[in-house]
Amino acid sequence: MSDFRPGPGAHEGKQETRYASDPDRLFLPPDDDLAPNRPGEALRVRLAEQPRARAALWCARLLGRRPPQDAWYRQLLGEQAVGTALDQLAAGGWYVIHSIPLPPAAVIGHLLIGPGGVLCVDTHHVRGARVRVGEDTVGTGRGREPQPYVRESRQHARRAAYVLTRGCRFRVEARPVLAFAGAADVELDPALRDVRVIRDERDVPLLGRLGGVFAPDRVERVYTVARNRRTWLRA
Repeated sequence: MSDFRPGPGAHEGKQETRYASDPDRLFLPPDDDLAPNRPGEALRVRLAEQPRARAALWCARLLGRRPPQDAWYRQLLGEQAVGTALDQLAAGGWYVIHSIPLPPAAVIGHLLIGPGGVLCVDTHHVRGARVRVGEDTVGTGRGREPQPYVRESRQHARRAAYVLTRGCRFRVEARPVLAFAGAADVELDPALRDVRVIRDERDVPLLGRLGGVFAPDRVERVYTVARNRRTWLRA
């Protein structure tokens, strides 16, 4: 039996052949390519651009203030946990693009593209909270104002469907997904039908079981359009 194994360049050659029919991907400028984004990329940039001295952060906390950097860092932990789990779906024919910017200042945490279609995954870090997901808002504890996470998730999915349909030139539906990290418990309103909820990053593999929406060639085309930063300028 031959012990031959392809060298490191063989896979790259196959990839180039695979993409040869899609010049949009071959000639995508690196600065416009969102595919290399890490989970929480937008939060990483924000934390780097607005650092505060450690002493100033501790003083603020001692005075009972909550520096925005603390919330950004907690959210980053959630993005990393869910994003890492989403990346594991690649073996099943799925692609994921992290931290997609929407004008003027919104971000789609993760865009999952594969046999089951397009899923807009918005992650929220809710450490230790008992979460109640309603038809439009999410409650994360007594005394806390309900947050419009459900409405925002629907809006992100609508915007994604619009720009991807326009860029692909065939109809692309995007389904909203809310993912929670660190929750003690998640309770769903039975009336909520159009938004899928991931209670914990350990439930992410359930998304990989979805199918019957896109053939492989359409998965590739949607991914090519979605990874181009310029696609989202008109979202």
